[in-house]
Amino acid sequence: MASAKPASGEDSLIARYFRPLATDPGAFRLDDDAAALKPDGDDIVVTVDAIVEGVHFLPDDPPDTVARKALRVNLSDLAAKGAKPAGFVLALALRSTDEAWLKPFAAGLGEDAMQLGCPLLGGDTVSTPGPLMVSVTAFGRVPPGRMVHRSGAKAGERVMVTGTIGDAALGLAILRGGKIHAATDNAARELLVGRYRVPQPRLAMAEIVREYASASMDVSDGLAGDLTKLCGVSGISAVIDLERVPLSGAAADLVSRGIVGMEALLAGGDDYEILCTVAEDRVEPFAQAARRAGVSVGSIGTVVAGSGAPKFVDKAGRELALERLSYSHF
Repeated sequence: MASAKPASGEDSLIARYFRPLATDPGAFRLDDDAAALKPDGDDIVVTVDAIVEGVHFLPDDPPDTVARKALRVNLSDLAAKGAKPAGFVLALALRSTDEAWLKPFAAGLGEDAMQLGCPLLGGDTVSTPGPLMVSVTAFGRVPPGRMVHRSGAKAGERVMVTGTIGDAALGLAILRGGKIHAATDNAARELLVGRYRVPQPRLAMAEIVREYASASMDVSDGLAGDLTKLCGVSGISAVIDLERVPLSGAAADLVSRGIVGMEALLAGGDDYEILCTVAEDRVEPFAQAARRAGVSVGSIGTVVAGSGAPKFVDKAGRELALERLSYSHF
């Protein structure tokens, strides 16, 4: 009798670290070339984000936080579209099969997949001589025709944002050392670095966004830049009250002491909050629904007619001139 062919290095890696995570029946235990999502009448929303070592995470970031960030940035996109997670596929480019890195990476990924209701369906692993790369393609479900686009904002609506802005950019600055690291205490550093390494996708907001928002997207590259994108595809503009942009206590303290300016927070990126527009008469029901879901939301400005870039004004009505709007990948 012929002996079975030995498993390839890739097959062994998948079997050891990722097959235990593939608990959805449609993943077929990762034994097939593709997965299956069962139709249930909903529209399927698809999003993909890759994170690259040295660009989106630091080489010495803990492996479990790299895994969580890779999945969560995609789930943030789904939440902003009003979608419930259905599953994801993973592409992983590795320099080596280092168990000390892969074991906590797979453990963190598995914990998040279960906790956030987004099972692993399949993927691919490859070798690379360059920086480590993790790419996740996530699938979500929305009722037919109910995905919330960037393009629906209308003049007179309020600009709303969840959570706080700028924390992740400060967390990255802390990890790189310098004046912000020196100006913060241990508690502030832990909070800000945590916001950079492990985003909090606002999955609890998906149905609320679908119910109340006219236009929505997540804040990944910076509030100023992402609002400019939303306004551009909606054919409108906006005026934002700087005093209303929600800041954490740690960020507000750094601003008040002149250690960091608002531009760094507005353009820093990696917030993974939801930015949306809501009709004036629906703002309070929207806010109440968010509070019931345990998510803070703030009304930060107004959608206005026009095609110019959004304006960010202080309490005296002076416009903040932004030299940059967002994080740039290139």
